[in-house]
Amino acid sequence: MLRIAVVGSGPSGCYTAQGLVQQHPGALVDVLDRLPCPYGLVRYGVAPDHEKIKSLQNTLRTVLEHERVRFLGGVPVGPDGVPVARLRELYHAVVYCVGAATDRRLGIAGEDLPGSWSATEFVSWYSAHPDAAVDGFLTGARSAVVIGVGNVAVDVTRMLARGAAELSPTDIPHAALTALAASRVSEISMVGRRGPSQARFTTKELRELGTLPDTAVTVDPRELAMDPACADPGALPASQRRNVEVLRDWAGAPARAARHRVRLRFFLRPVELLAREGRVGAVRFERTAPDGEGGVRDTGRFEDVAAQLVLRSVGYRGVPLEGLPFDPATGTVPHRAGRVLRDGAVVPGEYVAGWIKRGPTGVIGTNRPCAKETVASLLADAAALEGGPVPDEPVTALRAAGIDPVRWEGWRAIERAEAELGASLGRDTVKLPDWQSLMDAAQRGTP
Repeated sequence: MLRIAVVGSGPSGCYTAQGLVQQHPGALVDVLDRLPCPYGLVRYGVAPDHEKIKSLQNTLRTVLEHERVRFLGGVPVGPDGVPVARLRELYHAVVYCVGAATDRRLGIAGEDLPGSWSATEFVSWYSAHPDAAVDGFLTGARSAVVIGVGNVAVDVTRMLARGAAELSPTDIPHAALTALAASRVSEISMVGRRGPSQARFTTKELRELGTLPDTAVTVDPRELAMDPACADPGALPASQRRNVEVLRDWAGAPARAARHRVRLRFFLRPVELLAREGRVGAVRFERTAPDGEGGVRDTGRFEDVAAQLVLRSVGYRGVPLEGLPFDPATGTVPHRAGRVLRDGAVVPGEYVAGWIKRGPTGVIGTNRPCAKETVASLLADAAALEGGPVPDEPVTALRAAGIDPVRWEGWRAIERAEAELGASLGRDTVKLPDWQSLMDAAQRGTP
């Protein structure tokens, strides 16, 4: 018997658990999560209107329902929960799949003005994350600026332009649906400091903007012309070439009237958020230009873009977990093929997978080969690890420490409560948005 804890129930954690039980017939895996709900960013990061991607939950469900895998929700790891050292006493091995829990900042004046938020906070709100900020993103906003040109930036831009008719069939929490339906935001600018050929969004996500009802997407042809790669995109990698082709089509399209106007802007670097009546009122950008070496240079020319809502989407970042080594330069745990390194040496029984291992890069599928490498390292060490003394039932020790995990039955009770809430509102499933309602529902499922 090899008893393993996987900390984190998102894709990287589930893929790790799957590999362990498939390749080791004696592996017993407990998947621990701070939240009472599984699936990580698939539940709390994928936009509610992306039903196909959200259906990945069904794949992850089969992992968590495996006879040698247990989901233990509501189990924080660290100083406010189970210390890392104590976790090592309860399991032969621990794999940390804790993701990248915070966002990068711009580091400019005015960033903390009311009306300025991270895209992570906005996503958490419309995804019903129980730690989400209170409603208030759209208060008084008529124009919005999204800083960043990756898929998350496209997601939040699209959500700002969605109407109630498109969002009502999703599981978006009712308060967020009501606020977005009443939103007066009509102008949305998504802005990048580099050129169109260097944008990080995928073509599929980009094209979706052009399919939104009553929404006009515009691109400034002069900004496309500034990017040398746009003149002859045939030399670009396929994904970048397709992006440029979509953007060129939009740049050449005639203007049309619409309720929402989405402007894609390039070669603009944010330098300051400007206050108007005690809150953000505009973003000051400096025009950049290609430097001939793949980067950009400043030009000393500035442009102010009005915005009462600013969402920064410039990347995620891992945070230290007390008791584990951490490299602040990369925001990751030092490792060798997934084995945690302490002072440069491998630590038996401690492993990492996912973003905390490699940084916030790739798509959901990237977690599969990442987890595969870590699983191979752990199983190569299994013979030495299995000899260590561990308790027969870690849950008993957790309960003795005052932590009563939410078991799979509790999660299924949350699912039923969300279906009941949706039915009461004349909708399908609607997410429970706060800790109290989630834990109350989970308790009803406890035998």
